[in-house]
Amino acid sequence: MSNSSNEELRGPTEWNEGRHGVGPWEGQWPEDPRYDPEFLRDGDRRNVVDAYRYWSLDAVVEDLDQRRHPFHVAIENFENDMNIGTVVRTANAFLAREVHIVGRKRWNRRGAMVTDRYQHIRHHETVADLMEWAAAEGIPVVAIDNTPGSVPLETAEIPRECVLLFGQEGPGVTEAAQQASVMTCSIAQFGSTRSINAGVAAGIAMHAWVRQHADLSQAW
Repeated sequence: MSNSSNEELRGPTEWNEGRHGVGPWEGQWPEDPRYDPEFLRDGDRRNVVDAYRYWSLDAVVEDLDQRRHPFHVAIENFENDMNIGTVVRTANAFLAREVHIVGRKRWNRRGAMVTDRYQHIRHHETVADLMEWAAAEGIPVVAIDNTPGSVPLETAEIPRECVLLFGQEGPGVTEAAQQASVMTCSIAQFGSTRSINAGVAAGIAMHAWVRQHADLSQAW
């Protein structure tokens, strides 16, 4: 791993890089091949859990792949939605299998806070492409949107293996996407606003999946 790659991995974080990480390894270096020599030498300032300190990027991803949950996350990106980075970061936190971006391939990675390096991301040109992929894999798609006839997320039984589909900020999930989904779930709201931020909605839905299906003994 090059110095430039390590520099990119060390930041940014919204709390300031200096408050994260550890310095150079003290004492004899471990022989475990998962440890990265440059991190051992220079310190590891990444925003990763302590269990992954000094590990190389590839080693972290390989370990995550052994534990990923069977749910996927998809978000429509027809107007260059700025929330995608937040969705990717949250998907990483809840250990989603993959994040699927539908529409524009280009998106602002700043909100992901470098977590896109650890999270598998797949692109689909259209909603039909996403649905075709999901059907081929035998994975049901659950749309998340506050529309008439939707099922309250708070009481819905979310399939263990599924794709949680979110619309972009403003328009929400497209009609075509909702029609192709096995169901649409709404998030209970009690204030004056018509809708909540797409990134926030994604976090709520992913946590609802975690509450129903995750083995909490495996959480950090």
